[in-house]
Amino acid sequence: MNDEDQQPDAQAEPGPPPAEAERPEPDDIDGLRARLAEEKERAGQYMASWQRAAADFQNQKRRVEQERAEVGRLANMALVINLLSLMDDLDRALRTVDAKLAGLTWIDGIRLISRKFEAALLNAGVKEIPADGEAFNPQVHEAISEAEGDEGKVISVVQKGYTLGERVIRPAMVIVGKAGGGGAPDGADEKAPEAESDSEA
Repeated sequence: MNDEDQQPDAQAEPGPPPAEAERPEPDDIDGLRARLAEEKERAGQYMASWQRAAADFQNQKRRVEQERAEVGRLANMALVINLLSLMDDLDRALRTVDAKLAGLTWIDGIRLISRKFEAALLNAGVKEIPADGEAFNPQVHEAISEAEGDEGKVISVVQKGYTLGERVIRPAMVIVGKAGGGGAPDGADEKAPEAESDSEA
């Protein structure tokens, strides 16, 4: 019976009180001021932790949005790259149309389709890279050969290049001019007769 009487009492015993509850309330001004300073410091720590958590959340949210946008851009890029080959084919077909067929209705229809493709790509943020007559820029141009012409200038475009937003999705394949492509350098003509006379002597 004694054990049974003691068991409920043991269960009824409360656990250790919180640390704050054990601290007696100060009953003087200095003690209250010290307690107030402690609470202010603790509140400041809580505020700093909350601000760090809020900043981390905003950074994470921004990263997720950037990743989502990048996934969308990559999906658009894959589609655009596939459409560019179709644009190349249409462009080549229209450039090689015989003059006798130029006025036919179905040729005009193909030209209209080509213009609609160009407009659709432009609305998607795709722009043609300026190349013909421009200074060669290795960031947007890909030189496949050189030919006589203005040095460092693009003299012919073999394949158009395009950008999607700020990203180059296909550089323009170009032929770049080089100075003295087969011609004699400046002053060479004046020295040539002297060289011939020396050789004859």
